[in-house]
Amino acid sequence: MLSHIPQAALDADPNVQLAKDIIGNCVHCGVCLSRCPTYAVKHEENDSPRGRIFLMKDMYEKGGVPDARTVEHLDRCLTCLACEAICPSGVEYSKLIAHGREYVEEHYKRPLFQRAVRELLVRLIPNARLFRLAIFGGRLGRPFRSLFSGTLRAMLDMVPTTPLPAPSPVDRPQTFLPAPEGGRAVKPRKRVALLNGCVQTVLDTAINEATIRLLQRHGVEVVVAAGSGCCGAPAEHMGDEAQALPLVKANIDAWLREADGPDGLDAIVINTSGCGTSIKAYGHALRLDPAWADKAARVSAMARDITEFMVEIGLQKPTIPTGLRVVYHSACSMQHGQRIVNQPKDLLRAAGFSVLDVPEGYLCCGSAGTYNLLQPDIANELKARKLKNIRSVQAQIAASGNIGCMTQLAGEVGLPFVHTVELLDWATGGPEPAAIQGQKLAAE
Repeated sequence: MLSHIPQAALDADPNVQLAKDIIGNCVHCGVCLSRCPTYAVKHEENDSPRGRIFLMKDMYEKGGVPDARTVEHLDRCLTCLACEAICPSGVEYSKLIAHGREYVEEHYKRPLFQRAVRELLVRLIPNARLFRLAIFGGRLGRPFRSLFSGTLRAMLDMVPTTPLPAPSPVDRPQTFLPAPEGGRAVKPRKRVALLNGCVQTVLDTAINEATIRLLQRHGVEVVVAAGSGCCGAPAEHMGDEAQALPLVKANIDAWLREADGPDGLDAIVINTSGCGTSIKAYGHALRLDPAWADKAARVSAMARDITEFMVEIGLQKPTIPTGLRVVYHSACSMQHGQRIVNQPKDLLRAAGFSVLDVPEGYLCCGSAGTYNLLQPDIANELKARKLKNIRSVQAQIAASGNIGCMTQLAGEVGLPFVHTVELLDWATGGPEPAAIQGQKLAAE
């Protein structure tokens, strides 16, 4: 931890200079306050984007160790990016908060418990085997969760009560050819790499399976590249660049081996919107590294959310008439981070579903990666508000494009909660999603 940094050294840091340029674009109009989840809960200026911008401005001007007050309010940011999406001045808050957190982690020494929890999370989450073991361990402690509070209680509350699915064979490195037609092989229309991810391969293996079936049915060759895995977002959100970068670089290497191979790649398809936002920012994250800047930019340019990609290639006509009412929860990383708003809903309508919007749909559900574990009080308030809004529209199914939101909401929403791609797969010839099986959902 540094006690003082010469101002000249700060001014020479290109990340600090970029942060100052971004801060200079803020005109302090306050439009962002109307969309900020933490401001909606706390009603405090420092828990708004405008307040955090002032705190970061002060942090860079003073240099040295950030004060505990600044760290507390930066930690409370969900990084939902609703502020960036609505900002009339185009302030790139995502880049600002990302570097602000890196600065904090580099120069501020957290209390021992916080350090231990954050280190545990950045090591467990990217590793599917360790994450699965941690869940089994958490089940032993879950009956005693009332004895705990804060982060420990939140961790035990989030432990799934239902059995975990067995590891799926589709998540191993391999290539899936397009579905044959009339018993004959089909020449691929496109060839894509699929990010199989980390948490998703433990909590809900059906999502990747449905994605692969859907793409195969549409004539797409899918490769799960050896060496690819966690996108690095969990560590990135905590400002831990040292833990994030090796994961980022491993993905870049894995995908570019495929892209530069004889068959090439048309896209990198991602079915977890939080990961998609992170991967689309690889180019920015590594822009100052001469050995990786161009490679990272290539990967970011190829990244597509599954719904983006399906709109590009066109969805087949549905083979089953569902007519079911689906309330679509747009994850913050989808609508604000990637600005993907209409594509998922258009696809669901094309697949025969009636699509309903969530009131206050711009407001975060409180999941936000590891936020619901590190800031459980605010996360729980946002969760309750989101659940109330979802229930209010009288849907039969809830859908989203992000495993984090699904995990946050599915247990209490009172509806089958599935990934958007599971519904598209089902409507075009795939199996009925497990969450829907056994429930009578006749169209009214």
